[in-house]
Amino acid sequence: MNARPTAPSKSAMTRAALSALAVVALVATSVLPAQALSRGSRAPEINLRDTDGRTVRLSQLRGKVVLVDFWASWCGPCRQEMPFLERLHDEYADQGLVIVGVNIDTEEGNMRRFLRRTPVSFRVVHDGNHRVADRYNPPRMPSSFLIDQRGVVRYVHEGFRAPDARVIERQVKRLLEN
Repeated sequence: MNARPTAPSKSAMTRAALSALAVVALVATSVLPAQALSRGSRAPEINLRDTDGRTVRLSQLRGKVVLVDFWASWCGPCRQEMPFLERLHDEYADQGLVIVGVNIDTEEGNMRRFLRRTPVSFRVVHDGNHRVADRYNPPRMPSSFLIDQRGVVRYVHEGFRAPDARVIERQVKRLLEN
């Protein structure tokens, strides 16, 4: 008498397949680094209130070149970058540049203390819950995303050192000329 091997039940195969998929998903999300929003991507909406209580919406800034800069009060390069961003704002706002600083400090008070010591005239929003930062996924602090007039990311800059100012300004000027 030849005994036929019994095939695994459909539910056992389904459980095994789901378990395998779960392992693959877990490995992929824990091993692969999250990628920053890349050039050519549509910029996610911000939809947060700035320090004056006005809601910042990228959708309302279409037709402008927008520099979205992620920063934190504890970040040394961010402190170095702020005067440069203020100069960019002063020099190019009349030509269509809008700068939005997105602060990622957990405590809004840390952001406000920083801005009292280093005042800026461009718009700043607080993203303590990282709702916006999670969509842009800035690779380091600070990180700047330069967005064209149609809402598409055209340039991403990680970190900041003094020589980076020329590179960023060149990218801003190029977009403003389009």
